[in-house]
Amino acid sequence: MTAPRIRAFFDEPTNTVSYLVWDPANMRAAVIDPVLDFDLASGQADIRSAEDILAAAEEEGVTIDWVLETHAHADHLSAAPFIKAKTGAAIGIGEDIRKVQKLFRPVFGLDDLKTDGSDFDRLFADRERFAIGELEVEVLHVPGHTPADVAYRIEDAVFVGDTLFMPDYGTARADFPGGDARQLYRSIRRLLALPDETRLFLCHDYKAPGREEYKWETTVGEQRRSSVHVNDSVTEDEFVAMREARDETLAVPRLLLPSVQVNIRAGKFPEAQDNGVAYLRIPVKPVREAVERTAR
Repeated sequence: MTAPRIRAFFDEPTNTVSYLVWDPANMRAAVIDPVLDFDLASGQADIRSAEDILAAAEEEGVTIDWVLETHAHADHLSAAPFIKAKTGAAIGIGEDIRKVQKLFRPVFGLDDLKTDGSDFDRLFADRERFAIGELEVEVLHVPGHTPADVAYRIEDAVFVGDTLFMPDYGTARADFPGGDARQLYRSIRRLLALPDETRLFLCHDYKAPGREEYKWETTVGEQRRSSVHVNDSVTEDEFVAMREARDETLAVPRLLLPSVQVNIRAGKFPEAQDNGVAYLRIPVKPVREAVERTAR
């Protein structure tokens, strides 16, 4: 078995981890969950983080064939189009992204949004296999956080997206449209049925209380023994009750509105206007009748 080589890139503003993964035998590579730098206050987008990944690929002497998204993220914008433009890599995601597109098209009034997944180059089915060089990748559908979440299993390494966090922090929220705590528990148990020594690479870390350093690699065995949310002693009903109660206390992610609109289009912004600026939408929902009358 040839183990993949892996380099991680942590974006502290969004607490997101991106990965460069490659086959050391023939130096073909994939980028997983790349971040576009986006400043919400100014509306400015930059590609510093993605350039760091491309620089690392050049340093390692690898060729990037794939940009793989674990799901349509709600906490950061994807840099997949930039990496594709620079490398010719294909952008892949789970085939249930079509469900997410259909969920969010009316939320943002995106009449021009295609809901067939065709903004992406490849839609993966559960258990589908493809290659990074000579490394075999297995796609595992792990819904619950969103309907479209997938994990990528490459030999002894699994890139789990937002499904799991470090054992001392827990699991992803399940209260976004299409999310489901019971489904999330079953997806996690599917991952934790893999051998104990299987390495799990996470998409986020927020440093649990008392921990000083960010971490994003754990194992199946560590999760089963010590996860504060889903260790082996936690039943499905217990998890669902905990997850749903916890989700009620969580704030909306700061970058949710721009992230979702962009990421369900494979990281593409709407066409820019004549002034060179692209515009995203902000849904406004009056919560009191008086506000609605004032707005007219």
